[in-house]
Amino acid sequence: MTLRIGNGAGFWGDNLDAPRRLVESSKLDYLTLEYLAELTLSILARLREKDQSAGYAHDFLPVLKSLVPALKAQPQLKIVTNAGGMNPASCARAVAAILAEAGLADTSIGVVAGDDLLPRLDELRAEGCDFRNLDDGRRLADLDQPIVSANAYLGARPIADALAGGARIVITGRVADASLTVGPAMHEFDWSWTDWDKLAAASVAGHLIECGAQATGGYLSGWEGANLADVGYPIAELEADGRFVITKPAGSGGRVTQETVAAQLVYEIGDPRHYLTPDVNCDFTTVSLVEEGPDRVAVFGASGGPAPEMLKVSLAYRDGFMADGRLLVYGDDCVKKAHECAKIIGLKLAQAGYEYERTSFEVLGAGAGVPGLTPPPAGLKECVLRLAVHDPRREAVERFTREFAPLATSGPAGLAGYTQARGEVRPVFAYWPTLVPRALVPPQVDVRNAAQWLASRPPGNGKGPH
Repeated sequence: MTLRIGNGAGFWGDNLDAPRRLVESSKLDYLTLEYLAELTLSILARLREKDQSAGYAHDFLPVLKSLVPALKAQPQLKIVTNAGGMNPASCARAVAAILAEAGLADTSIGVVAGDDLLPRLDELRAEGCDFRNLDDGRRLADLDQPIVSANAYLGARPIADALAGGARIVITGRVADASLTVGPAMHEFDWSWTDWDKLAAASVAGHLIECGAQATGGYLSGWEGANLADVGYPIAELEADGRFVITKPAGSGGRVTQETVAAQLVYEIGDPRHYLTPDVNCDFTTVSLVEEGPDRVAVFGASGGPAPEMLKVSLAYRDGFMADGRLLVYGDDCVKKAHECAKIIGLKLAQAGYEYERTSFEVLGAGAGVPGLTPPPAGLKECVLRLAVHDPRREAVERFTREFAPLATSGPAGLAGYTQARGEVRPVFAYWPTLVPRALVPPQVDVRNAAQWLASRPPGNGKGPH
């Protein structure tokens, strides 16, 4: 048996057409869609603050609509996604409405929850969890800012449980990215949850496809001639012995080579001997990659050890406000004028009595992309000034946004961009990486068909405080 798992989304905001094109061009057993990152969780927490029925990756809804014909024509196809974000049950109800309208009301939807620790923080502290910051060692009790989200990274077992319960679509909250692939592999091959090498193999497969087209030529330095406008998204073909092949749809753009797969293998892994997931402790140094044909790379040799007893937690807290603004500056002396404009804005704000907790000043096009590495090119005639501020006081940040437009008539010649909308003042959610004992975070699995999920819709519109 060969299990074909494709991934059609590497982040929230990825190509909306990629999932449909992937399932139409390749017969898959599973389609995974990976939407979450630490930043995404903060955005979803903000959405849930405004509306208690929100907080999930709403891009999944138009994607699902585009997948309805494939779901009807390909009875073997299943979908596993972490689009549930902060609110997987709400996402399931929205999905159920789409399925019911398409005549698929009997489709089973599994929801994986239990990752949201925000309502349980006091309880967990009473159990002895101090939620120390992994970067600086501070205890959460030392933080005097409001906490807006706290999500543990669950593993693959509840996904496999949902599939065993008959789910055709599995919607999770925060699970480890690779677990979207590990869950289907564990379910289909009936591997033991202590067969660490098999778990490591599935985790490597999941890691390789989790970022979408990054494994098939996207973000590659040798991008020329890769036809990235038609890039194919990755497919992992897994065997029962743990070996697998990374490939992409025939005839699609991009490329799958030892180089593209190796680049993704070492992406965001930290210690390659101990890539810790909720499912297994992976050793990537034992992995071998062999090109076995055009756009086909065989992967084997993954090894692993027992999963860690602690789960990673992505926690966010309120940390003031920020805003930024930009001006296009033109002329032979554009860099000098950009610096002068920044100086003028700074002096005006100081005259108004404002100093800021943090500021950022960049001259884009003049070496700001990698500061100190590339000097401004000779003959430069245009650049972009970007200024940003961060401060606990909303009114201070609001005042900053008002200092760009006056330069239209009171600043140097050669400015553009002052007619754009005034910069938006945005709340800042800061990141607090920490851990929680696995034993204190029991996953929750709920499998119902679409009609039953619709019947479970709570009364009212679910609006929370704004």
